[in-house]
Parts: sequence; C-alpha cells; structure tokens
Amino acid sequence: MKDKHRRTKPRAFAAALALLLAAGPGVLSGASARKIDAKVDAALARFVKEVKGGQEFLQAAKGVLAFSGVIKAGLGIGGEHGEGALRIGGRTVDYYSITSASIGFQIGAQKKDIIIVFMEDQALGKFRGSKGWKAGVDGSVALIDIGAGKTIDTTNVKAPIVGFIVGQKGLMVNLTLEGSKITRLDKSK
Repeated sequence: MKDKHRRTKPRAFAAALALLLAAGPGVLSGASARKIDAKVDAALARFVKEVKGGQEFLQAAKGVLAFSGVIKAGLGIGGEHGEGALRIGGRTVDYYSITSASIGFQIGAQKKDIIIVFMEDQALGKFRGSKGWKAGVDGSVALIDIGAGKTIDTTNVKAPIVGFIVGQKGLMVNLTLEGSKITRLDKSK
C-alpha cells in the first residue's frame, strides 16, 4: 500500500503541473494592480531587510522591477510564473509578468521574489521599449549572490542590469533568469 502511495503522489503532482502549464499564463494572471503593488512593497521590504546595503542600492537605481511570490514547479518539465511592477523613482509605472519553462532533471516547487535593478538609463530604456523581453537574449542580467555579512553597493556591482533572487531563507544560489520572458501587462489601478 505504501509503494502505491509513493507512486501516486508524483503522478498527481505531474498531472497538476501539466494542467497548470497547459492552461498558460492567462490562467495564472489576474491580480489587480493594487494587489500587485502590495506584493511588490512586501518583496522590496524583505530585500532591504535581508540584503545589507539594499536600500541604498535600490535608491541608486534608474528603475526596479520586482516580482513577489514567483512560483516555480517541476517534475521533469518545469515552469515558472509571477507578476510584478516596474518602479521608477519609487513609483509604479508599468506591470509585468515573468514566465519560463524548462525540461530536465528537476523535482519540487518553490516560491521566490525576483528583483531586477536597472542601473543605467540606456538599459532601462531598452527594456521599456520592448514588447517582450527575454533575459539573456534582449539583455544580460548579472545575478548577484551575497554571502552572509557581505554588503551590496554600487562600487562593488558595475553591471547595467542586476538581478537578485530572494527566497524564504535569504538569497538563493545556483538559480538563473536566462530564458525568462518578461511581458508588459495591461493593468489599471
């Protein structure tokens, strides 16, 4: 009986994931602009709390794109989806979704925040001018891994676009944004 349960659980997870991926991002989206803004506020607050020098780093940015509670799940085939907001001068200017898919050895699910910081006007302008932006293709994102006790600041990070992946227990390592598609959403307040 125990063996049957062990086999059923992964199959149920795979079936649920397949349905989620087949349904597409349209089913996953739907949060109101107000709800997205509240989640982005929470993600940025966690970032500032967990990353030494985070507040000053964000203040030096030309723009900050934050996604809160991005869900990534996989069992052989994986997918990721979340919604967020682009802020310039601390004010939301646009809403976006982030989506990716992958095939390969993977199992499990995780929830994370993704913070993408535009340090140069040119990089921000190119991002905002695109209809659909793909990390690694339309712009390179330098993912930063900050160890315990280290500080982030503009003197030790020189990339035009900097990314942080923050999980429930701080910054997560060995993750990538390569291939993630970021698309502008039509949201009204």
